[in-house]
Amino acid sequence: MAGFYINQHVLNNLFYILVTVFAFSFLYDHSRAAQRRPFYGRALLGVCLALAAVLCMKFPIYIDPICVHDFRQIPFLLGTLYGGGGLGAVLFVVLMLARTILYGFQPLTFIVYAIMFAITAAVSPLFRKLPRTSKLMMSLGLTFLLAVVVTFVAILIADFPVTKPYIVYFILLPPFVTMFAVYVMETLLEAQCARAELIKMEKMEIVSQIAASISHEIRNPLTVVKGFIQLLQTGRLPRETEERYIRIALEELERAETIIRDYLTFAKPAPKEMEPIDVAAQLQKVLQMITPMARMHSIDVFSSLEHGVVIGNVQYFQQCFLNLLKNSIEAMPNGGTLRVAVQNRETSIVITISDNGIGMTKEQVRRFGEPYFSTKEKGTGLGAMVAVKIIEQMGGTWEIESAVQKGTTLTITLPASRVQPPTAGRSAAG
Repeated sequence: MAGFYINQHVLNNLFYILVTVFAFSFLYDHSRAAQRRPFYGRALLGVCLALAAVLCMKFPIYIDPICVHDFRQIPFLLGTLYGGGGLGAVLFVVLMLARTILYGFQPLTFIVYAIMFAITAAVSPLFRKLPRTSKLMMSLGLTFLLAVVVTFVAILIADFPVTKPYIVYFILLPPFVTMFAVYVMETLLEAQCARAELIKMEKMEIVSQIAASISHEIRNPLTVVKGFIQLLQTGRLPRETEERYIRIALEELERAETIIRDYLTFAKPAPKEMEPIDVAAQLQKVLQMITPMARMHSIDVFSSLEHGVVIGNVQYFQQCFLNLLKNSIEAMPNGGTLRVAVQNRETSIVITISDNGIGMTKEQVRRFGEPYFSTKEKGTGLGAMVAVKIIEQMGGTWEIESAVQKGTTLTITLPASRVQPPTAGRSAAG
């Protein structure tokens, strides 16, 4: 018996309703206008449900040779419940026009759907405030109640014959189909809300990372300034050396100011100036910056820098290698040796940073460059993350070889450029 009533035509009508509901969810999820303006969202919902209603009428459920029926009332009720009286009125007009075009005008149909519209529009504000479970129960009860009420009206007005198939297709099945459609609508809406909340949380996470990154990046130049000031406090330095230390300290303070300015303009970043960089000259400057910190940790620094040119941003280049050298120094808490080498291989520039510090495990090597992952007790991992990002932006690659308590070797390969820097200030390197 169930197979007789749940036939191809019933499944087709259910298919039209569900497909248009999914289409609305998909289009709404990819339409900023619909998300920002409720009117556009209701209009989109109205178009989708109107299409479902017309398709249900065009391909109806055949009850018997003289009577046909369809599920047009379900998208009509959905649109009125979720979109309010305004959207319901539009769907009512669409239904009447489609009914007239397909089968001719029928006063009884007009009266039946006018009653449905009036009652559904009245309860729509309450429906939209209910939780999902209550919405399901209300949609089930409302659809059943409306079917019973309009059936009695049809009997009173037109002496409408009530057959067994009519009871099944118009009174018993539609409430459960409506409840199922409401369940799908609520599930899709909750998924959209969850996705929006996830995006919001991701944005907050980005803000948190930026704040932590600012703190980390500012600490580097401040550490350099602190080291030079401590050296100046000894009072046993030549005047020329003191002036050089003061100049470097001022440059680092300016760099800290630049970092803050860059992060403040993060929301609308301007493209950074790309230029030829003399790798040896810039690394020599970074080594000068890091020297006080190395001395404080009893670390000997050795360098062998061949000249070569790469394309990038000078400030970012210095920031990258300052982060990496600082990490190497901090990996040798009891002193050690830091070696920096540059090899010019014509098509590429290979930079090697080696230390004999505490080293890393295979898992730590694998996670190198991830935010908030650090081998240091109070580290954030953002220094390595920034350095890796800069290397990748310059078109370079990096490899790590490390063993616990034996040290770490970081090899960075950058594409070489034949374009020379505007001022090829080649300071002594080695």
